[in-house]
Amino acid sequence: MSKEIPYKIYLEENEMPKQWYNVRADMEHKPAPLLNPATKEPMTLAELEQVFCTELAKQELDDTTPYFDIPEEILDFYKMYRPSPLVRAYCLEKKLDTPAKIYYKFEGNNTSGSHKLNSAIAQAYYAKKQGLKGVTTETGAGQWGTALSMACSYLDLDCKVYMVKCSYEQKPFRREVMRTYGASVTPSPSEDTEVGRKILAEHPGTTGSLGCAISEAVEVATHTEGYRYVLGSVLSQVLLHQTVIGLETKIALDKYDIVPDMIIGCAGGGSNLGGLISPFMGEKIRGEKDYQIIAVEPASCPSLTRGKYAYDFCDTGKVCPLAKMYTLGSGFIPSPNHAGGLRYHGMSSILSQLYDDGLMEARSVTQTEVFEAAEKFARVEGILPAPESSHAIKVAIDEAMKCKETGEEKTIVFGLTGTGYFDMYAYESFHDGTMRDYVPTDEDLKPGFESLP
Repeated sequence: MSKEIPYKIYLEENEMPKQWYNVRADMEHKPAPLLNPATKEPMTLAELEQVFCTELAKQELDDTTPYFDIPEEILDFYKMYRPSPLVRAYCLEKKLDTPAKIYYKFEGNNTSGSHKLNSAIAQAYYAKKQGLKGVTTETGAGQWGTALSMACSYLDLDCKVYMVKCSYEQKPFRREVMRTYGASVTPSPSEDTEVGRKILAEHPGTTGSLGCAISEAVEVATHTEGYRYVLGSVLSQVLLHQTVIGLETKIALDKYDIVPDMIIGCAGGGSNLGGLISPFMGEKIRGEKDYQIIAVEPASCPSLTRGKYAYDFCDTGKVCPLAKMYTLGSGFIPSPNHAGGLRYHGMSSILSQLYDDGLMEARSVTQTEVFEAAEKFARVEGILPAPESSHAIKVAIDEAMKCKETGEEKTIVFGLTGTGYFDMYAYESFHDGTMRDYVPTDEDLKPGFESLP
């Protein structure tokens, strides 16, 4: 007899994952290595240590170890807000009148308002353990900067954040949360760095991009004694830490004998999506189960759906290593849309390889349809979702409506990565009818592709 499924599935403390899962260990085709931009040779540990903490550099290079033990200090921090609930969206199902069963893993139950804290505390921990004074980073929508400022405050580390200028201006309250936790926050591109001044000279009045902010943060880290650079997405070390999301999701589903048909996540740099899908992708790669896995990205920054799979710089200033990924070109400056955390020009090397291998699919959606889905969700499920997460909500609703048409009782799981309470400028734009959908033309994308090394 099947168990009655509650609205929210919570794990007990002793059921929490004690290890991070490294999906690269199971991948038949490993992600291509990071390359030194000067020599075009694979980056060594010694080279990565100049930018990243030593332990994080080791995690970045390791594509054979399947599991990494989570240090006790990090587990203790996780207990403040983990495990997070897996929620059955009964009210949304009823509203849609669909036979589909919809679940979402809710990562917004901490002050940072998103999943980013999972990796922020890990990276801050390794920096503290190494004896560093502080760290530098970039942030798009602000979730990562908020999470890192919290983690650094907890461990008494200095935190310097370069925030994409359009988000800095659109989200002053997110900025103030970072400052409350002791971080310094600078709009990027800025006049504070050599690369920032160069970008401003080439693109006067630019609203910035994650690629610009990364360049500035890396420059400051490599020119300041006792500092290292940390980041909230894209790299494999970040995706590794985020697998607590997928591991908890799988434990919760298994607890009630629930087998999902599809798993959906928003995709910007890839840490949230990668963290959610990794354990399921491992099963798929090993031939144990099959799932439909869907990455959802903004039509205004379509790296998977319209990008090229090639080696590219991870940053606009071209000071970071080269990564092989689906990319729009490091010089691509996306429109100042409201999906701030999904405005990166490239995609995680892990997810890019999985996508290229045909193990997952990708879709792009426009701003207005994303906010229509967000509002529909908020009105029945009682959570105001972040614009980023709402991309996954949009496709989850689409798939549920397909089930209504066909009568199929599919089980859909999506990641609700954060709350949208600092995104009211975006909701105001949507409600006032001033929000516009921007989809770059092939001509718009051409300069970025021409800049590929």
